[in-house]
Amino acid sequence: MDENFKTILWQQFGAAIDMLENALTACPDKLWNDGSKFWYIGYHTLFYLDYYLSDSPVNFLPPAPFSFSELDPTHTRPERIYTKEELLTYLEYGRQKCHHLIASLTTEKAAQRFINEYRNYSILEILLYNMRHVQHHAAQLNLLLRQATNDAPKWVSRAKLSL
Repeated sequence: MDENFKTILWQQFGAAIDMLENALTACPDKLWNDGSKFWYIGYHTLFYLDYYLSDSPVNFLPPAPFSFSELDPTHTRPERIYTKEELLTYLEYGRQKCHHLIASLTTEKAAQRFINEYRNYSILEILLYNMRHVQHHAAQLNLLLRQATNDAPKWVSRAKLSL
């Protein structure tokens, strides 16, 4: 696979992850678990970042202390509110997983399929889908921050971590 393409893909996906990190970090304690459910939006985003980066959705296992609550068809929320530190640790786990996948991407790997009951995408397409999902929720969290504090983190153009 073209190294320039992988670098560009990482710079943009990594920037989306960095924007999510900035939003989580900027969240004041009073907003973490108010009616906006800031923490839950962050958790949902990180769970699916991890899930969509998995080789096989069937063998997916989130790291402790996280559960499969996001895959529950009844849409049951996690049993407890996750702390900012827990979510930032999960974010770093997802960042490293994403970085590794993109760095090791081959033409053959990019063409492999990510298949679950809702999606049948190539690995390359699920990467782009995942990046859009992360950016969507990073923007949502930034909006909540702007509404609650009249401030939000700035736009990130490229990932802080190089490929």
